Amino acid sequence: MCLMKRVKSFMVVMFSMMLVLVPVKNVKAQDEDSPFSVGADIMSRYVWRGLDYGAAPSIQPTLEFSTGGFAIGAWGAYATSFSRANESGIQEMDLYVSYTIADIVTVGFTDYFFPRESDYNYDYFDYGSDTTAHVIEGMVSFNGLNNLPLTLTLGYNLLNDASNSLYVELGYSFSSLDLFLGAGNGLYTGEGGFGLVNLGISAGKEIAITENFSLPVSAALICN
Repeated sequence: MCLMKRVKSFMVVMFSMMLVLVPVKNVKAQDEDSPFSVGADIMSRYVWRGLDYGAAPSIQPTLEFSTGGFAIGAWGAYATSFSRANESGIQEMDLYVSYTIADIVTVGFTDYFFPRESDYNYDYFDYGSDTTAHVIEGMVSFNGLNNLPLTLTLGYNLLNDASNSLYVELGYSFSSLDLFLGAGNGLYTGEGGFGLVNLGISAGKEIAITENFSLPVSAALICN
């Protein structure tokens, strides 16, 4: 009975996201000036900065308000294989704010939140160093130029990370694919020392379904 409930709940979530995605894509195509954007990605596996967050598909919804160079939003990742018994897979809900200057440089902050589903009394507003499920990161990135498609991102954990982990990623875009190389310490290496943690190649394409709706697909080969 419990298994059936879990399966039915997963099917409802998937179906609801498809219902949301289709009209939103159509609306955005008709009103490109709207400051709001909403959507969801379905990933075969959640790998972030070289870290494997569960060998299972991950549903990743997002909601953002942006105007000028300012953006504020929420992003989540929910593993389809999550189990309360052993907390396999990663559940994540992040809030972020950023400001982009002349499309070249972006600065921002992200509040990473990893809810402990087995603890039904966890407090989202608990930021105590010993009990919190939050990590706060400050970030600055160079987004490249038209004649120089080179990107550089630096992220530094400011709060609730005893190692104050640093992550640095260099990327280069070609016409049909992207290359990236990342290094970090602390949480990223597990041993504290600074080292290479993320090397890979990615590519994406939009498949036209109708005049107003297209399906974006992407793939990446990532090595830690």
